[in-house]
Amino acid sequence: MANLVLSECGIRPLPRIYTTPRSNFVSKSIFKFRPSLSSPSSKTSSPLAIGLNSRDRFRRNWGLNVSVPLTTPIVDESPLEGEHEEDKQRFDPGAPPPFNLADIRAAIPKHCWVKNPWKSMSYVVRDVAIVFALAAGAAYLNNWIVWPLYWLAQGTMFWALFVLGHDCGHGSFSNDPRLNSVVGHLLHSSILVPYHGWRISHRTHHQNHGHVENDESWHPMSEKIYQSLDKPTRFFRFTLPLVMLAYPFYLWARSPGKKGSHYHPDSDLFLPKEKQDVLTSTACWTAMAALLICLSFVVGPIQMLKLYVVPYWINVMWLDFVTYLHHHGHEDKLPWYRGKEWSYLRGGLTTLDRDYGLINNIHHDIGTHVIHHLFPQIPHYHLVEATEAAKPVLGKYYREPDKSGPLPLHLLEILSKSIKEDHYVSDEGDIVYYKADPNLYGDIKVRAN
Repeated sequence: MANLVLSECGIRPLPRIYTTPRSNFVSKSIFKFRPSLSSPSSKTSSPLAIGLNSRDRFRRNWGLNVSVPLTTPIVDESPLEGEHEEDKQRFDPGAPPPFNLADIRAAIPKHCWVKNPWKSMSYVVRDVAIVFALAAGAAYLNNWIVWPLYWLAQGTMFWALFVLGHDCGHGSFSNDPRLNSVVGHLLHSSILVPYHGWRISHRTHHQNHGHVENDESWHPMSEKIYQSLDKPTRFFRFTLPLVMLAYPFYLWARSPGKKGSHYHPDSDLFLPKEKQDVLTSTACWTAMAALLICLSFVVGPIQMLKLYVVPYWINVMWLDFVTYLHHHGHEDKLPWYRGKEWSYLRGGLTTLDRDYGLINNIHHDIGTHVIHHLFPQIPHYHLVEATEAAKPVLGKYYREPDKSGPLPLHLLEILSKSIKEDHYVSDEGDIVYYKADPNLYGDIKVRAN
């Protein structure tokens, strides 16, 4: 706002100045500021309604209450005297983007917003049929050459079921809330996820993505919280593969620094009016757990271990693996925000797309994560097309994912590097970046010896 003056004619830019870098990324680009396409009075309206006409705004309720920066920068490409080419190419990911949500939305074809419940249900039928076929085939063959292959395949299919339930939670499965709720409960309860408890906390994640304190999942700890952790907790959280088993524990007790449970209706995750929904989902979860115990008596605990328990944990590893890499592990450090520097758009632009090779189709293109985070009501079967259409608008704020082979083995190195380097952020500052604890693994080794 320091770059603007208010006059009787509206908001006008000051003469061009050299801005001070707002992060540890140095940029020599010159920025000019122009007023946002949205008026100041509208900046607290739902960002997903920006760019719609007034009649559409009254018709639609996107369920998000976020803001768009009043000003957006335009990069002046004129070179400075003596500036090197590489300096002109530098890019500050923490700078406000020269576009808004309306610009991105306008670039996405209209049909990408259409939800087809029959098409969505066809994916459910396909995945459920594969799950039962895999279980029947493995039980029939009952061979130790087959079981490891079954565990990998079935665990991946459990993860695919989670993604379809995830669409139900966002309302991108269909326009019918009752259908979304029924299908979501069936899919998520079958893999021991409390549907409404997760749906509500995941909504919080999307509404606050990129915010240090308010984000809900895989957000950074402040240095103060990090230093308060005991060594076993640090060991679990920053050691592979243990950290990839975190999801069930997160459902029970959330992340360090946060209180509550996805199963308890009085958790501060939920509003009073949501208590009944949480109780319903917890009851469904309990019924599924009871069914699994009964089946253990019928077919035997070892058979249930092979048929369900091992695939369940493979599914958990997929879930943690994918969701972590959507918010961590880029070759350049990406910003996290606090206070006035955070906005829905800037937070969403720090998410990452990933390529999973043959798994892309199996887990319903959830790797196209940037557009999904900005517009979660787009069905998964339109995400690839929507992303391609939005790339010209996003420019350098879209980070093209590395191409995968048939299996996303290239992501293992990225995951390992990030776990070793991304430990906490500073207690102060509105734009912060992950820091590494240089003593962490030394402490772990000493403790192990």
